Amino acid sequence: MDIIADRVKQIPPYVFADFQRKKQEMVAKGADVIDLGIGAPDLPAPSSMIEKLSKEAKKTANHRYSSFQGCKEFREAVAAFYKKQYDAEIDPETEVLTLIGSKEGLVQLMQTVINPGEGVLVPNPGYPAYRTAVRLVNGVVYDLPLDASCNYRPKLDELSEQAKQAKLLLLNYPSNPTAATVSVDVFEAAIAFGRKNNTFIAHDSAYNLIQFGNYKAPSILQVDGAKELAVEFGTLSKNFNMAGWRIGYVVGNKKVIQALAALKSNMDTSQFLPIQKAAAKALNSDLSNPRENSRIYEERMHVLYDALHRLGLEAEKPRGTIFLWVKVPGHYTSSAFADLLLEQAHIIVTPGHFFGSAGEGFIRIALTVPLDRIQTVIARLENVKGMENV
Repeated sequence: MDIIADRVKQIPPYVFADFQRKKQEMVAKGADVIDLGIGAPDLPAPSSMIEKLSKEAKKTANHRYSSFQGCKEFREAVAAFYKKQYDAEIDPETEVLTLIGSKEGLVQLMQTVINPGEGVLVPNPGYPAYRTAVRLVNGVVYDLPLDASCNYRPKLDELSEQAKQAKLLLLNYPSNPTAATVSVDVFEAAIAFGRKNNTFIAHDSAYNLIQFGNYKAPSILQVDGAKELAVEFGTLSKNFNMAGWRIGYVVGNKKVIQALAALKSNMDTSQFLPIQKAAAKALNSDLSNPRENSRIYEERMHVLYDALHRLGLEAEKPRGTIFLWVKVPGHYTSSAFADLLLEQAHIIVTPGHFFGSAGEGFIRIALTVPLDRIQTVIARLENVKGMENV
C-alpha cells in the first residue's frame, strides 16, 4: 500500500539537507567546518526578553491555551510597532494575527487563498519555501524574474499576460537570498499592479530591521490603500535573534487575516503565551537590540566584502539582511563552486540555484559567524586552488 500522499511526494528534499550531511561527515573526520549556509543568527536573544520569558513562564495562567488569534498584548505591540516604525495604522483586533513563525504563516496563507490551479507569482531567485507552499496546495508557480540589471526589483510590466492573471504576488525585501533593498516606490508599483490585475499581494518582511548605514526598510502598508489588497509578514527570528522561539505575525487586509485565523484555529492554538509576551516586550522596546545586531552584521559584511573584492569575487554591497550574494567565477556552476569551497576550505555556502533558476551563477554567504571566524574564512579562501582564473 502506498500510504504517502502525492502532495508530499512532490516536495523536494530541503535544499540545505545535502550540505548538512556533508558537514556532519567532515566534522566526524575531525574537520573544522565553518557553516555560512543557513541564515541562522549566531547572536544571543536580548537578555531582557529572556528575563520576561522566565517571569511569564512562572505564572500558572500563562500555561493555558492562547487565544487563537494570539494574545492581545502581542497584537497591540505589533500595531504599536507599525505606528512607531512606519506611521501605519493597524487595528490589533482585526488586522493582526500571531504566527508560530512567519514561515508557517506563509505556508498557511497559501492554504487560505489559493485553490488548485490558481497562480502565484514567486520571486526567482527567492526563498525556496515559497515554491513548496504553492505546490502543496496544487497552485501554479509563475516566476517573478529578478536580476542584477534592475537591482532585483520586480519587472511587473514585463510579465506575460498569463502571469499577470496570477491570484497572488509574493514580494520579499530586504531580500533573501539577494540582500536587495528597495524604497517604497516598489511597493507603490506593486499595489498599482494589484489593482489593475486583481492580484493580491503578500510581502515577507523578515529582515526589515537588519539595515545598514542610513537605510530604513519600508513597509508595503505605508502605501495608501495597501490594506485593501495586501498583507505583510514579520518575524522576530532575525531582528531579535529569536529564531528558535518561533514567533511572528501577519498584518494588513482584515478579510484575509480573519480567514487565515479561521484556518489556523483548526490547525494550532497559537504560540506559548510567555513567548508572545516576551515578543511584545521586544517590539515595544527602543529597538536598540536590532540596531546593535545591524552594526555587528554590517561590520562583518564590510570585512568579508572587501576580502572577496581583493580575491576577484563580485558582489553588491548590501544595505541590509545577513547575507552577501556573490557571483561565482565564470568557469564554475553554483554547485561546483560551493563544492570547491567545502572540499578545499571546509566552508559551507549555499549555491544560488537552490533559490530558483535565476540564482544560478551565484552563491549566498550568511554573515552568521564572529569576526575571528570570518578572518579564518578569508585566510582559507586565499588558499583555495582553482580560483586562479577569477
